[in-house]
Amino acid sequence: MSSEQAASAELPLDGELAAVAARMAGLLLSRETVDSVLELIVSLAGTTIPAASGVGVTLVDTGGGLVTTSASGPLVREADALQYELGEGPCLAALAGCSPQRIDDVTTERRWTRWCAAVAGSGLRSVVTAPMVTEDGCHGAIKVYATAPGAFGPVDERALVSFADRAAVLVANARAYERAGRFSEQFKDTLRDRDRIAMAKGFLMGRDGLGEEAAFDRLLALARDGGTTPAEAAAHLVGPVPSEG
Repeated sequence: MSSEQAASAELPLDGELAAVAARMAGLLLSRETVDSVLELIVSLAGTTIPAASGVGVTLVDTGGGLVTTSASGPLVREADALQYELGEGPCLAALAGCSPQRIDDVTTERRWTRWCAAVAGSGLRSVVTAPMVTEDGCHGAIKVYATAPGAFGPVDERALVSFADRAAVLVANARAYERAGRFSEQFKDTLRDRDRIAMAKGFLMGRDGLGEEAAFDRLLALARDGGTTPAEAAAHLVGPVPSEG
């Protein structure tokens, strides 16, 4: 057996991870929002890593900022807030290096000493975190906390990495769906404005005997006089355009 095969054989969670992937695929079909996706990720990660006392997701927003969007309890939110405040910690390192990080005991850990000292009083002792990375970049990280030292080993770390890879695809797709939804609504608004303006031009042409260009100029003048957009001025003349549902 090769070393790669041996490492794979050590992972007892393959079945659970396959089930996680199936549930994630189902979410995509039901077009859940990013928030719902993240809540599921937190729930399933806690099940996948039994030693977890708390699970959370740090998401990288469109401006590059970090926010804990989902957390299983106050232990996670407090530990995350300290990382953001101090500018150091395993989650930030996982995001910066696109690599998993593990702490066996915060009381003896020599990296991120300020953060480790700050969280030791809360009862947190062990951490494992993995970034959620796709071809589009790093979307965030999943982190699992425990109140016992040495709670996580290499098998847990590899399982979380595999889980994070699947979660990254789900988050990327959910975000893409939300972006498409926002674009679709903007496009619908644009079409409604266009139709409303066309109706208003026709109304002015019939009422005032104007040509198409003169009617449009009249509509622009009404908008300027009223301090509104042309679409709003058109709506004042002809009313709202019926929605297609």
